[in-house]
Amino acid sequence: MNEQLEALLRQIIHPETEQNIVDSGFVDRADLGEDGSIAITLRFQKARDPFAQKVKKQVEELMAKSFPESNTLVIIREAKPKPRRREQQSTTTEIANIIAIASGKGGVGKSTVTANLAVALRQRGYNVGILDADIYGPSQNKMFGVEGYIPDAERDEEGNDYIIPAQSLGIKVMSIGFFIKPTDALMWRGGMATNALHQLIHQTRWGKLDYLLVDLPPGTGDIHLSIINELKISGAVIVSTPQQVAVADVVRGVEMFRHPQVNIPVLGVVENMAWFTPEELPNNRYYLFGKGGAARYATEAGIDLLGEVPIIQSIMEGGENGSPAGGVDPRVEEYYSTIAEKVVNKLPSEC
Repeated sequence: MNEQLEALLRQIIHPETEQNIVDSGFVDRADLGEDGSIAITLRFQKARDPFAQKVKKQVEELMAKSFPESNTLVIIREAKPKPRRREQQSTTTEIANIIAIASGKGGVGKSTVTANLAVALRQRGYNVGILDADIYGPSQNKMFGVEGYIPDAERDEEGNDYIIPAQSLGIKVMSIGFFIKPTDALMWRGGMATNALHQLIHQTRWGKLDYLLVDLPPGTGDIHLSIINELKISGAVIVSTPQQVAVADVVRGVEMFRHPQVNIPVLGVVENMAWFTPEELPNNRYYLFGKGGAARYATEAGIDLLGEVPIIQSIMEGGENGSPAGGVDPRVEEYYSTIAEKVVNKLPSEC
C-alpha cells in the first residue's frame, strides 16, 4: 500500500466503526502508478453494504482534491468469508478403555476404590487417567493431594482450548473440584452439571491412555445417562459393602448398565469394607457390616466378584493425606492388584 495514499485515506472515518477506513480494515489496496494513476480497492463484508457507496464517493472526492491531474479508480469488493473453524475433536480418541466406577448408594467407598484401582493399574505399567464425575461431591483432587491445582489451558492453531489435567503418582486427574472452592455449595441444575462434564470429558488433554476411570456419582440419574451418552464406556465396576441395603442398591446400578438401551458390560463387583482385622489379631476377621452380601448377589446375577477389600486404617489415612494406600501399604496393594488383574484380563489394554 502506498504510504502517501494510506495517510490520506486515514482521514476518512467509517460511519459505523467510527474509525478510519484503514485501521477498520476496509482498504485492501491503494496503489499509485508511475503514470500518476491511482487504484484503490475497498473490501466490505457485503458488496451491498449500506455505507459502501458513501465511503467510495468520499475516497474519490479526496483523491480528486489531492491529485487533480490523476485518474482514480475505486473498486468495491466483497470480503472473502473467514474459513470456518473445524469443529473441535474430542480428546478421548486416544483412550483405549473407559471404565465407569459406580455404586447404588453413597458411603460405600466408591471414590476410594477408584483411586486405589488407578494406582494398581499404574503399577502394572499402564497409562491411567481419572475423571472425577461426581459433580456434587468431588474427592479425587483430595485423594491424590492436588487440591490446590489450578488447571492451565492451551490453545491450538485453530483456536480450540484444552484443559491440562493434574498429575499425581503418574496418573492424570481431572475433577470438577479444581474449579470450585471446597466451602462452596454446588447447586447446579442437571443441564449445568452435564455441560460442565461435557467440557471436562472432551477438552481435557488426556493424551494416550490405556485406562480412564470415571468416578460416577452414587445412584442412577441424569449425570449417569449423560456420561453414558458422551463416552464409549468399555465396562462398569460396581462398588458395594456387604450390607443388604447396599446390595439392594447395587441391583439398580447393575440393571442400569444392563438395560438394552445402555448395554454396557458389567465387569464385576467390588465388595468394600468386607471385614475388619486388627493388626494385633491378624488371624481374626470381624464382619462389621454383615458378611458376603455383595459376593452372594454377584453369584446370583452371574457377575464376577472382582475382590473383597477389608477395612484397613491406611486406606482411610491415604485418602485423607493425598496418597492412596494401594501405592504405599503392601497389604492394600495385594487386594487391589488382584482386582486390577481381573479388570485387565477382561479388557484390551493397548491404544
